[in-house]
Amino acid sequence: MTSKNLINIKNLSVSFGNNIVLNNINLHLSKKESLVIIGKSGSGKSVLLRCLMGLLKPDFGSIEIDNVDIVNANRIDKEKALTNIGVTFQNGALFDSLNVWENITFKQTRFFRFNKKAAKEKALLIIKNLELNENILELYPSELSGGMQKRIAIARAICDQPQILFFDEPTSGLDPITGKVINDLIHKTVRKLGVSAITITHDISSINNLANRVILLDKNKIAWSGRPNDMETSKNSIVQQFLINK
Repeated sequence: MTSKNLINIKNLSVSFGNNIVLNNINLHLSKKESLVIIGKSGSGKSVLLRCLMGLLKPDFGSIEIDNVDIVNANRIDKEKALTNIGVTFQNGALFDSLNVWENITFKQTRFFRFNKKAAKEKALLIIKNLELNENILELYPSELSGGMQKRIAIARAICDQPQILFFDEPTSGLDPITGKVINDLIHKTVRKLGVSAITITHDISSINNLANRVILLDKNKIAWSGRPNDMETSKNSIVQQFLINK
């Protein structure tokens, strides 16, 4: 019997030496759900995301993505499960030596052998769907603003139509106005594609704009979980501390 959830994390624990970063984490991501994970620096958000991306093997526990346990699966099954994921990194992580359309279609040209014409047409389609100007296709990352680099990173993440999107601090380093533009773009993209999303953030506006459900990490555990609207009225002292500090 297959799970209705796209991701199931069970009893996940990660340590670096004597430092316990994640301790017995259990959570899931449902189909078409937008989950936002928050917490102060050092709470384990980035480590959790690295585990989900298959970049870090936990000490204990399982991570099922589309019913494949990527912690214990063989390389072929693991890679197949991970192809259902698109990722945007905190700093955009665009390739400086590639222009916009080459960045967007990097996976298609390297792994699926798209020729130049097909790749450029694919990038143009993605750009138009994101309501961006096609004139940027030949530009290089150094010629783009920080906000535009974030948008191109989103375009790259959705290029091969994944079922799941990961956003790592999507508004980090941006002014409030540009941050709102990025949040609106993510919200619109997730709804239009009908995908599931996990966003790592400390930005309150991102929580309000993106989340169906919020998970708060603190001291290597899940300290609170609920709807965004429930945060303001929560009696949880850690939630209140997070809101005050933000």
